[in-house]
Amino acid sequence: MTTWTADELARIGQADELRIAALRADDSLRRPTTIWVVAAGDELYVRSAHADQAAWWRATRVRHQGHISAGGIERDVTFAEVPDPDENDRIDAAYRAKYRRYPAAYTDAVVNPEARATTIRLVPLDGLVISG
Repeated sequence: MTTWTADELARIGQADELRIAALRADDSLRRPTTIWVVAAGDELYVRSAHADQAAWWRATRVRHQGHISAGGIERDVTFAEVPDPDENDRIDAAYRAKYRRYPAAYTDAVVNPEARATTIRLVPLDGLVISG
């Protein structure tokens, strides 16, 4: 499995926002959506503030691959499940720390049980270029 380089992890993890585009069934990318991203440990995570109602999140469920852009980094990725639900506590803490300057209502939207259920780990892809 491919991992993030230290530079990628730092630059994406420090970026305020990430643009995410899921791969469609016909191998084209959807239009990118801007969302929040956090680094926790050596991994990058995203969540839907609108739980499973967000179109971008539902699109990640089709092919489980796509493209991200943040902090000057562009990467094709796999959208992976979070294998350990206990990891969500660490991810919640990362969201609260990174986005604490925003009103609590915004942060609360990504640290509630419904949002936690949409947690995606971003795994960099190597060898397969889907972004053209």
